[in-house]
Amino acid sequence: MIEIKHVSKWYGSFQVLADCSTSVATGEVVVVCGPSGSGKSTLIKTVNALEPFQEGEIVVDGISVGDAKTDLPKLRSKVGMVFQHFELFPHLSVMDNLTLAQVKVLGRGKDEAVERARKLLDRVGLKAQQEKFPGQLSGGQQQRVAIARALSMDPIAMLFDEPTSALDPEMVNEVLDVMVDLAKEGMTMMVVTHEMGFARKVAHRVVFMDGGRIVEDTDKEAFFDPSAQRSERARHFLSKILPH
Repeated sequence: MIEIKHVSKWYGSFQVLADCSTSVATGEVVVVCGPSGSGKSTLIKTVNALEPFQEGEIVVDGISVGDAKTDLPKLRSKVGMVFQHFELFPHLSVMDNLTLAQVKVLGRGKDEAVERARKLLDRVGLKAQQEKFPGQLSGGQQQRVAIARALSMDPIAMLFDEPTSALDPEMVNEVLDVMVDLAKEGMTMMVVTHEMGFARKVAHRVVFMDGGRIVEDTDKEAFFDPSAQRSERARHFLSKILPH
């Protein structure tokens, strides 16, 4: 579904991604982790061209992201993105946040868009909040609305960029529970996160980044196995992040 081949990116003279290659198969959940500044968020944003890249190739469902002829708005409508800070329209109700792109981008009728939105709000446990504005919701509720909004576009894959890092600790699980359900339903997912419990529960593979490079790309069992041969950097990272 997603192929990342030898991707490199610079901000001026500073290289943020260096020869990164990985892939995400249909129905696969890949967790991308690593220390701050390792390039995780930049990598995931290149997948739907929110960040341009200078070298390499990214192909999503057979479409080359870097090709000048690619219809990027159409591609982005097929690849759901959930950000760290929700990115909801504050002046629109929850319902309007979910129906706007369905009508404007997908060309759905208003009634059909509302019906789809209601089902998704029910799915994330927020049907009763549909007339509220984002500012009236908790952070966890806003992030669940953001997930429902992404799902309303019927995406072929979902990208998550540290979706729980801006939340109070007690709100983290309500968002992760929705993501776990999505994974169990077979949604193709690429998730940048420090939530190793989530990775252990649902990831098929773990990609570990450091210094703009992919240091490890391995199955979940090998990544968390203390006896497995891992890079020194990954061992150090896990020793700091896993509960004692």
